[in-house]
Amino acid sequence: MADVWKLVSDPYSLPRWWPRTGRVENVDQKPGGKRSQWTKVLQTAEGRGVRADFRCVSSAAEERYVWEQELEGTPFAKHLRSSVVEIGLKSRDGETLVSLASVQQLRGMSRMGGPMMRHGQGSILDEALDGIERALT
Repeated sequence: MADVWKLVSDPYSLPRWWPRTGRVENVDQKPGGKRSQWTKVLQTAEGRGVRADFRCVSSAAEERYVWEQELEGTPFAKHLRSSVVEIGLKSRDGETLVSLASVQQLRGMSRMGGPMMRHGQGSILDEALDGIERALT
């Protein structure tokens, strides 16, 4: 469990397991994780980098880690009202069960694309779970 926690609660580890994350910059890591902030540089299909800022809003060691995207004043704010990812960890029979959830509130006409966003987020979460497994093996 400690290895999984160390991976998912360290923003610098995101390129090892979170999809399309090329690198992480400007990390301001706080003890226990809560209120930590960082910038993910996401890689587009064309190879360009897109910067997105995040902050940890809830953290309980070896139990949960929750981050939200800082949207105000960014191009993402045109489409998203909020974007939150929660990572849950549970120990069972000597193994660590990892759950990932993403909740996004869409803004304006973007709400029409809700089903597509849910499918896209589901794919990203599946890739992230696979990434955690690869990073720890």
